[in-house]
Amino acid sequence: MATMTAGALAPNTAEFILEVADVRKAFPGVVALDNVQLRVRPGTVHALMGENGAGKSTLMKIIAGVYIPDQGEVRLNGLPLELHGPLDALQAGIAMIHQELNLMPFMSIAENIWIRREPLNVFGMVDHGRMFKMTEALFERLGIDMDPEMEVRKLTVAGRQMIEIAKAVSFDSEVLIMDEPTSSLADREVEHLFRIINDLRAQGKGIIYITHKMDEVFEIADDISIFRDGQFIHSAAASDITSSEIIKLMVGREVTQMFPKEEVPIGDVVLSVENLCLDSVFENISFEVRAGEILGFAGLVGSGRTNIAETLFGVTPPTSGSISIDGKKEIISSPHQAMLRGLALLTEDRKETGLFLGLSVIENMELAVLRDGYTRATFVEQNRLDQECDSMKEQLNVKTPSMEERIGNLSGGNQQKVLIGRWLMTNPRILILDEPTRGIDVGAKAEIHKLITKLVKRGVAVIMISSELPEVLGMSDRIMVMHEGKVTGFLDRSEANQVNIMQLASSPVKPTVIED
Repeated sequence: MATMTAGALAPNTAEFILEVADVRKAFPGVVALDNVQLRVRPGTVHALMGENGAGKSTLMKIIAGVYIPDQGEVRLNGLPLELHGPLDALQAGIAMIHQELNLMPFMSIAENIWIRREPLNVFGMVDHGRMFKMTEALFERLGIDMDPEMEVRKLTVAGRQMIEIAKAVSFDSEVLIMDEPTSSLADREVEHLFRIINDLRAQGKGIIYITHKMDEVFEIADDISIFRDGQFIHSAAASDITSSEIIKLMVGREVTQMFPKEEVPIGDVVLSVENLCLDSVFENISFEVRAGEILGFAGLVGSGRTNIAETLFGVTPPTSGSISIDGKKEIISSPHQAMLRGLALLTEDRKETGLFLGLSVIENMELAVLRDGYTRATFVEQNRLDQECDSMKEQLNVKTPSMEERIGNLSGGNQQKVLIGRWLMTNPRILILDEPTRGIDVGAKAEIHKLITKLVKRGVAVIMISSELPEVLGMSDRIMVMHEGKVTGFLDRSEANQVNIMQLASSPVKPTVIED
């Protein structure tokens, strides 16, 4: 492996478009970065790899001017940068696409892209016509087919992600930071993004690319740097390192079993859904889930998978059809009613529908059980609740300075673990997991998969929605495939592969059942 060791900076700094030297950053109770380095060559994609909490996002926020380092230096084209905010970074030529989307939902797409850079008319007012034309020109360049006048709130999560990407590209920056840019994108949208990245690379831009998806790294990256526990560990050309070597350097140990699927006795039907419909979203959805079974939901973005999960959990009442639990038809009109019947739902978007970012870790974790699980005579049994939350933190390996830390300060993956812990504390009989490992590193993914296996061993019925086909294939007993709101097929574990899933997910066909 061709290695660049810490402190061994090349004397000819013109070789690198961006350099980070000996940067340190500490927050109360934790050292997020400890004398780290990074060097990005112009016209390349530099992948940054590491577990959640390794310091990747903190370093990117320093480069983007969000945080000021305690020590160390950032250099652009060999010249030191002194950044006091994101605007300084943008003016210097550095733009960042954040892991958590930061768009304004009630403003148009064009207004979100050009905010604080709006073209003005002779009266000093925003020239909306010109702004829409500028957006159309940008979209034509990037191959994006959207109406610039549409409100952002009407877009899917994937659509919002593409707007964030377009906004970052619109600054024409020399360095573009992409933090988990494909976390909400389907395969076709990922291909689209990679075409954009290749165009930017050809223009000599330096791109820093953070992802937990190993296949993406080897498809798009020229160089790879690995961080662990806030420290720089290793850098290499992508052609000089293997995925197993990356994983070992990331986690400090071998990760030998990513999908620990075990044969578990399948019990009686726990959940039965018949001809479930939601106008203009999905229709005639029928399936069963048994105790100890993992039923995977597969399909492209917009296929209706998440909408079904929300309907089962009482977020959106169905137009017609029935939901039965243990053979008894139920009317579930609210999440609280769903919880009383033993359902739990880990939502797709942790920021929008899961977390209370201003509250602490423990406050977020305990929310689902405060009313029904840990009260006596209207008083909360706080000591017992604190012990259970601490136990869940250890079980899920949540990295946080303390349980009182504001959850918004945690990495995305650790936030996800807290949400999983919240629902596990309800002891659900039916657990719906919508993108359970989105934004989680490979080591933590393996831990979550082992936890799911433990749950089904206890007889929990699991519905798992995932855009990552290896995850669906590796963990599911059966897979239900959807296309545009309709079930296009059921595949038994022994019959399923990526090809037949994508065939069913890509075109409407007559539903086919392949089971033992």
